[in-house]
Amino acid sequence: MLSMKDKDINRRHFLKKLCGAAIGTVGLPCIVPSSVLGANGAVPPSEQIVMGFIGVGSMGGGHLRTFLGYEDVRVAAVCDVRQMFRQKAKDRVDQHYGDTGCHAYHDFRELLARKDIDAVAVVTPDHWHALIGIEAAKNGKDMYCEKPVDVHVAASKALRNAVNTYGVVFQFGTQQRSSRNFRFACELVCNKRIGKLHTIVVGSLPSMEFPNQSPQPTPDPKTFDYDTWLGPAPWAPYTYQRCASRAMGTAGLWTHIYDYSLGGISGAWGIHHVDIAQWGNGTDDTGPVEIEGTGVFPRDGLADTAIAWHVEHKYANGVKMIHTNHNSAAKNYHQFNNRALRYKGCGILFLGDEGWVIVWRGGVDAHPKSLLSATIGSNEIHLPVSSNHRRNFLDCVKTRQKTVCPIETAVRSDTICHLDDIAIRLDRKLRWDPEKEEFVNDEQANRMLTRPARSPWHL
Repeated sequence: MLSMKDKDINRRHFLKKLCGAAIGTVGLPCIVPSSVLGANGAVPPSEQIVMGFIGVGSMGGGHLRTFLGYEDVRVAAVCDVRQMFRQKAKDRVDQHYGDTGCHAYHDFRELLARKDIDAVAVVTPDHWHALIGIEAAKNGKDMYCEKPVDVHVAASKALRNAVNTYGVVFQFGTQQRSSRNFRFACELVCNKRIGKLHTIVVGSLPSMEFPNQSPQPTPDPKTFDYDTWLGPAPWAPYTYQRCASRAMGTAGLWTHIYDYSLGGISGAWGIHHVDIAQWGNGTDDTGPVEIEGTGVFPRDGLADTAIAWHVEHKYANGVKMIHTNHNSAAKNYHQFNNRALRYKGCGILFLGDEGWVIVWRGGVDAHPKSLLSATIGSNEIHLPVSSNHRRNFLDCVKTRQKTVCPIETAVRSDTICHLDDIAIRLDRKLRWDPEKEEFVNDEQANRMLTRPARSPWHL
């Protein structure tokens, strides 16, 4: 729970700000509505979670709109390197509360330095997640962090260390763990309702092939801090397409550029389904021991992440996991459930020696069919229950319990996506030590677990 001291500070800060605004605008004594103090069923400031939002473009703007709907949340600040995004976000917050109390920041460090903010949402490009998350942890902020954890394993592990060192609550943006269908499918598998699990097929949407990619440099917009957007990534000349987002009416090309993301194999989609495969396999605290695969990459243009891949993993428990893009996955799926083809092979298929279960966004199917109406017994394995990913985060901020997808789970699932990318780039079998979290006797592969950071940024 928030300490009584912290709650009192937040309450006093809120009331002081409210009164100051009233006196400054009309020159009258502050009359605080009873609803502000918690009357008439309103949540008093002392019980509210004060939040800041770092990255308020397309996805970040969506998170902001949703969190504004929770009565026990007070949004105090927004931050973005694009002036139009942060102004739009501030206007939305102010309109929601009917005041001008939301502060808009250009530098995330200024937002994180505020003592009155309890928690933050980190919804920036992937290559910024760990650096911002580490700074948030150092400032004692609980965080809802969008996937992936980062663009290299060393950064993910550094964030894990910071979260645990400073004791903050962390929720990973793999919201499928808060879906009944995904949890139910995994519980069927964990309780051996399909017999002994032997194979998992994960089908992810691939990176996209973007037409008309113009690599020609253009002047930086005056309302966009492009240098900070690049941050720890290598310097590159500005082009509109390199860093445009869906909030600008353009597909997010940066999610398919290796300097900022791993594309479909990870942050653009793959991490969602790989995470569920880990859940069903009961391997949240470990990973595969062998990885081997192939991939196809674009031949020209700015996008340079895999557009097709097929990676096979071997676990110490004997399970084989195949992670592939949707076209190949659909070929594996069709013999089990033709309806899965409607979802372009995007889902997770668990195969056991007595049956199978397949789950995707929109449905779940199984053989035998009786599994679909099965009840998990009181003495069987029950996975953590969450029906709302953001609500689960807020509840854990209050109780100080672990979220449905805490940092340890996030890093393990995220790492597999990195292993897949490294395996297809090296085009050879790799051995992985999940305890040491490093490749076995492979210096070249281990070097790819980290990336240099552009000055002045560093882990």
